[in-house]
Amino acid sequence: MSENITFNDSTGGAPVEQLSYEQARAELMQVVQRMESGASSLEDSIALWERGEALAARCEAWLDGAQARLQAAQNNQQEHNNS
Repeated sequence: MSENITFNDSTGGAPVEQLSYEQARAELMQVVQRMESGASSLEDSIALWERGEALAARCEAWLDGAQARLQAAQNNQQEHNNS
């Protein structure tokens, strides 16, 4: 990754797997804005793309986990209501 790339100040470029959903989403939005500006070099754009892909996957993992927890809670409630 190019040394010119800096990411969200609140995460300090932390490893993606350590970010909360909110942190990953905020940084992903920042990455998208920087890419849309078109001001980055090709090398920086590739680094941004790679970071963005990792951030998007992290957000998806958080959402999948939240969905599973909600489904489990709903199933538990249904079992309780049926007994």
